[in-house]
Amino acid sequence: MARSLYITSAEGHTGKSTVALGVLESLRHSVERVGVFRPIARSVVERDYVLELLLDRVATDLSYEEAIGVTYDDVHADADAALGEIVRRFREVEARSDAVVILGSDYTDVGSPTELGYNARIAANLGAPVLLVLGGRIGQGFGERLGQAEPRSPEELRQLAELALAELRQEHAGVVAVIANRADVDRLDAIVAAVSSAVEAAGPAVASGPDLPPVWAIPEDLFLVAPSIRSIMEVTGGELIAGDEALLAREALGVVVGGMSMNNVLPRLVEGSVVVVPGDRTEVLLAVLMANASGTFPSIAGIVLNGGFDLPEPIERLLGGLRSPLPIVRTGLDTYDTVVRITHARGRLAADSQRKYDTALGLFERHVDAERLLGLLDVSRHAVVTPLMFEYDLIERARAADKHIVLPEGRTTASCAPPPRCWPAASRA
Repeated sequence: MARSLYITSAEGHTGKSTVALGVLESLRHSVERVGVFRPIARSVVERDYVLELLLDRVATDLSYEEAIGVTYDDVHADADAALGEIVRRFREVEARSDAVVILGSDYTDVGSPTELGYNARIAANLGAPVLLVLGGRIGQGFGERLGQAEPRSPEELRQLAELALAELRQEHAGVVAVIANRADVDRLDAIVAAVSSAVEAAGPAVASGPDLPPVWAIPEDLFLVAPSIRSIMEVTGGELIAGDEALLAREALGVVVGGMSMNNVLPRLVEGSVVVVPGDRTEVLLAVLMANASGTFPSIAGIVLNGGFDLPEPIERLLGGLRSPLPIVRTGLDTYDTVVRITHARGRLAADSQRKYDTALGLFERHVDAERLLGLLDVSRHAVVTPLMFEYDLIERARAADKHIVLPEGRTTASCAPPPRCWPAASRA
């Protein structure tokens, strides 16, 4: 049986992908075949960029479809049947792997208040210890600006840990470690101490091994949560009209609204920002381009021209002569809607973002004792055997031995061959 680790959180936007990436890379140095499994996907139509990122880093021959359990729709239709399908598909991945990184659901569903409990049920039925990820930001996913939000205090994270651990314990899911991600960089030690107190209060009942789960804290990195210019182009419905398409991968660390005169816009430029310029203010557009090229002003990530105006022919000819690589995106939205959509855009750790990949991996390696975590996987144990686990294991044993399963209950008799169809359609006497 392969080693497995179930990575889950109590809410969305905690940065589980950063943690999953760090775990996966650590496992790759210790085992040959690392599998990836996503029990619940958003849909089978929309590709899961986090799953694609992880699959891109493993050496197994797993396809995207094989690494998915069920969708949210499947869970809503029949939660028990969905759980059974998740177990079946996971065992297929497990059989082809030496270790499996299991990434819990991402809380994009409307039923998120019960989502942690269902993730805990899945982990218990897969026999996988849980790595609990706590979000270090207030209102993650709500009221954020370019992915940024106010940090939670150590006490707030302690309370969150208590609630999450209680939910996991109720569903008999064992915890191997806890990570406070996107934590306040100035209070890492206090956060570790506060969350550790919650773990101690939960006691051995929540642990998947002989010792209490360790706690680590990974600080927030603005670069990881910042949206790329490509993401901004998508959320504003824009199109690239000038500049280097490769630079759409740049992250926007701030927003500057260039609705004033050139003299007032230039002093407000911010390093790494995206500048929103009305499409008919061509003098401001040229001033921003010149400032970015001069080296005496902050370097910006891109320009968004709003209003949907076509640039005059002389301006287009001038842009062509300047040959500036700075991406210029045009959108038909007005200034207010453009800025609102940009500020609500979020960064994401995707397979085509090598710089974010390196940043995320570096954070994990600096703040998490990966060697200790992998050592805990070797000694972690799952004492609970759920009915679903027992049923599936019994089927697999019967299949391996080419035997039938006979259930004592019931009054009718029916043959069952070959396995595994003989459960529950078994001989009954």
